[in-house]
Amino acid sequence: MKEFMMIFRNEKMDAAETPSAEQMQVVMQQWQNWISEIAKKGNYSGTNRLNSEGKTLKPNNVITDGPYAEVKEVVGGYLIVKADSLEEAVEMAKSCPNLLYNGNVEVRSVMPIEYDPTSKDFLDLKVKQDL
Repeated sequence: MKEFMMIFRNEKMDAAETPSAEQMQVVMQQWQNWISEIAKKGNYSGTNRLNSEGKTLKPNNVITDGPYAEVKEVVGGYLIVKADSLEEAVEMAKSCPNLLYNGNVEVRSVMPIEYDPTSKDFLDLKVKQDL
């Protein structure tokens, strides 16, 4: 099986749009149920939510506060799943709760790096082509 990353994006919310505690509890339960179903089928590999705190580094040593200064959408988290194909991973993503709330899910294949990062061959073009 290969690994695929699902990247969850939503439009940035204003403070007035923040869901209530009860609404958040419903949403979190939907996410827990969805991820549990993936895990029960043996396809779960890992997941994390992302906090809004952060910095963005740009060329010429420019650092901006927060990763969302110039974008409408924010990346809220990711899930790594195991699947035999991109199509199978997309099928898993179709029931993602993020889609219920006008968010989107980007599904990308993960290219494993199976070489020692201290090796002189690490990320060498020839090595990448052999993957």
